[in-house]
Amino acid sequence: MKLYLIHAGFYDKKVSGGFYESHTNYFVAADTKMEAKKKAKTIPEYTDKKMHIDGIMEVNQVDGYDVLLKRAKEEKDDGQVTFGYDEVKKIDS
Repeated sequence: MKLYLIHAGFYDKKVSGGFYESHTNYFVAADTKMEAKKKAKTIPEYTDKKMHIDGIMEVNQVDGYDVLLKRAKEEKDDGQVTFGYDEVKKIDS
């Protein structure tokens, strides 16, 4: 199992009349890039906004660390810990 970053683009008529292309990224766990592409296309937000894929990155290392995926014992939402704008401002450099 590998980690893929899917870079997806879309046009939103609510933003500047749809003139500019907006982008978002999704992380997908899959065995191959073809499977990652198929999985991305099933994400509800992807289909709702009629997105297209601008790029796929197979993520193997980050800052000198190998990325190793293992199945979670228990799935909890998406398992992410997020820090909003105000919280990030308070983090000392």
